[in-house]
Amino acid sequence: MVGRKATVSRNTKETQIKVEIALDGTGQSRLAVGIPFLEHMLEQVAKHGLVDLAIEGKGDVHIDHHHMVEDIGITLGQALDQALGDKAGIRRYGHAYVPLDEALSRVVVDLSGRPGLEYFVEYPRARIADFDVDLFREFFQGLVNHARLTLHVDNLRGRNAHHIAETCFKAFGRALRMAVEPDPRAAGVPSTKGVL
Repeated sequence: MVGRKATVSRNTKETQIKVEIALDGTGQSRLAVGIPFLEHMLEQVAKHGLVDLAIEGKGDVHIDHHHMVEDIGITLGQALDQALGDKAGIRRYGHAYVPLDEALSRVVVDLSGRPGLEYFVEYPRARIADFDVDLFREFFQGLVNHARLTLHVDNLRGRNAHHIAETCFKAFGRALRMAVEPDPRAAGVPSTKGVL
């Protein structure tokens, strides 16, 4: 399972994105997408997921961040799916609870081959700096659809919007780390169907 890596590019009239991912990394990240708060969140995924992640993005952020955020989710999902290959020998499931001061979030991942998102996060304000918090759902929806995974994101408590977002992304990184981890006792694909 060493060398589980992928590079994916996505080019549309709205955005041009390149994602490189190494699942067996050390948590390094190189992020240049023109949206500082999103870069901060993606850095959490890399660091806490122990994946190496490089994302470059250019596009119509002067209009709105929506296209860039959604397309990064899509492209990252495609890269994750490619890097996982046939998923033989992985744990498949992962979960994490992450606190940050008063905030606490839980994320559960199933690398099921079936896209599904259950996202229950309420923010006390609509923006963090100039970032529209509604776009986090768009990011995760794009990722789920193209990584073909089931994802439950639940914020259990919190008052500070920054803390809430950060606990969600850190927990996603940790849950993903658990799910993609090689299982030394596993033989083949972790499904009675024989395929994920």
